[in-house]
Amino acid sequence: MARSSTTYPTKWRNSKTTVIRIPEHLADSITEIAKRLDAAEGYTIREDNETLVLEFLKSTPSHYDLARPVNVASVPQRSPFRYPGGKTWLIPHIRAWLRSQGKKPIRLVEPFAGGGIVGLTAAFEGLARHVIMAELDPAVAAVWRVVLNGQAEWLATKIEKFDLSLGNVRSVLDTAPSTLRERAFQTIVRNRVQRGGILAPGAGLVKTGESGRGINSRWYPATLARRIREINQRKDRITFLEEDAFSLITEHAGDGECAFYIDPPYTVAARRLYATWKVDHAKLFRTMQSCKGDFLMSYDNTQEIAKLAEDHGFQSRAIAMKNTHHAKMTELLIGRDLSWID
Repeated sequence: MARSSTTYPTKWRNSKTTVIRIPEHLADSITEIAKRLDAAEGYTIREDNETLVLEFLKSTPSHYDLARPVNVASVPQRSPFRYPGGKTWLIPHIRAWLRSQGKKPIRLVEPFAGGGIVGLTAAFEGLARHVIMAELDPAVAAVWRVVLNGQAEWLATKIEKFDLSLGNVRSVLDTAPSTLRERAFQTIVRNRVQRGGILAPGAGLVKTGESGRGINSRWYPATLARRIREINQRKDRITFLEEDAFSLITEHAGDGECAFYIDPPYTVAARRLYATWKVDHAKLFRTMQSCKGDFLMSYDNTQEIAKLAEDHGFQSRAIAMKNTHHAKMTELLIGRDLSWID
């Protein structure tokens, strides 16, 4: 395919263009897509299983009903994890919160990163100048360390070439990894073939899965490899630390230009879902009270958490979501000022 660079200031809003050769029968369609891209406020590319979907962004803000769960299929899937307690459903509200700051935060700190969907979205969509993610679970941390520190291509290629069979899965899961990248690959496999993506000890393998495909039902090697490579392309916007959340929050507590997204292991189900799950929730609320920057916390909707929010002078709102079994539930959003929700 030949290509060259030139400019068309009278035709395109973005002056610099690249000329490529394409089959003639695709020319009209590609030209129409290019014109719509040039006229749009922006765009996103998401996948629906193995299908890429191009979405044009409009300048008109979207409004979401707190009583109606967000359709997660409408949100770009950035993370290589299918994380229990993941926050893909919250992304439209995260966008609204960060855009309500008045100016783009210098740093977005996500101390309980897990699958990292909030930090990844902020990095991909330019919602903060830089993202700092931390995770204390060594298995999850291994994936982020590999993806963001020079070994992403190895992991992507390993996933693409892996022959997913029950025997091969058992071999990977039963072998103690000897290197960081082997541990990262083992974590991805475990996350994709165990029930609900649960990484905690005792979680069993998927039995039936989607369309009766068993352990294969959540294994999309091309999609996973592409996500890893796309994250790697933006690694200069992301810092990852295998660090205690309280240490990271305290380090940035005096920075008024820093925003915090806090999504700790919840009080009810954490022991069952996560290998690293113990959190002093009362201490976490006290710590956030001392931060100069704005923050948003997401929590399970319990009387204990609602009382902690009230005692520390924070606002809280119940927001609808669906769990992995598609049951409608509510979680709490907590912050100093939640007027942006309205």
